[in-house]
Amino acid sequence: MSPTLLGALLMTASMAAFTLNDTLLKLTAGAVPLAQLIFMRSLITCTLMLATKGRIGTMHFDIARRDWLLIGARAVSEVAISYFFLTALFHVPLANLNAVMQVVPLAVTLASALFLREAVGWRRFVAIFIGFFGVLLIVKPGAAGFDIWSVYALMAMLGVTARDLITRQLSPTVPSMTVALSTAASVMTAFGLVSLTGPWVPIAPHVWLLIIGSAVFVMAGYFLSIWVMRVGDVSFTAPFRYTGLVWALILGWSVFGEWPGWMTLLGAAIVVATGVFTFYRERKLSGG
Repeated sequence: MSPTLLGALLMTASMAAFTLNDTLLKLTAGAVPLAQLIFMRSLITCTLMLATKGRIGTMHFDIARRDWLLIGARAVSEVAISYFFLTALFHVPLANLNAVMQVVPLAVTLASALFLREAVGWRRFVAIFIGFFGVLLIVKPGAAGFDIWSVYALMAMLGVTARDLITRQLSPTVPSMTVALSTAASVMTAFGLVSLTGPWVPIAPHVWLLIIGSAVFVMAGYFLSIWVMRVGDVSFTAPFRYTGLVWALILGWSVFGEWPGWMTLLGAAIVVATGVFTFYRERKLSGG
């Protein structure tokens, strides 16, 4: 198997793992308070990361102060993402939420141009704004389908954009697993403290299985996404991130009986098409 094909398969598998994590959490169906749920999932994730130290990726903490500040800012954004995304997850169809999140690469490109002064040509600017039009078709502002949960989905998307923008500023020498562990530990601590403000509920055995499965798939997603960076052409494999939408459609339909309306599907198609075009332009301009 060529490195490029392996990279594409790894990226597809990574998106499947993250989508399965979302599916398992959604299946808990509010049986556990959100703060307790996120705390338990994060605790298991941190334990798995420490148990696999050195096997998935390098992990050390000898990092410059500037990078620690960036990791801290990234952790804050991840706490906000966890709240908005998982709250929306329990109220929004899986594929609809995933479709909104697909605009993140476009939003990161736009934010990089506005805040980091990265060069972005007019073609990519046009693609970005067409992509945002696709998001409007998905969330349908002004229509009956637009509610507070749609706002939460958009807030999660903005949070992921901020997180990815911060991640771009980290030094290349900072290990990915150190960042992942620091983030998971921050989320665990934040929601652990929040969970103390309300009563904890006993967790049924089948819900425990869902939470543990979710943590395992998060770890699998991390592992595969790190592996994909080490093989093949990253600029070629990046568009395969959009296979997450395919997985969300399949799982949303097969597990929850959800299928998006035509306007949502059209908006998702627009977002994916403009995102792939943006990846293509970035690759071409970088000489790939």
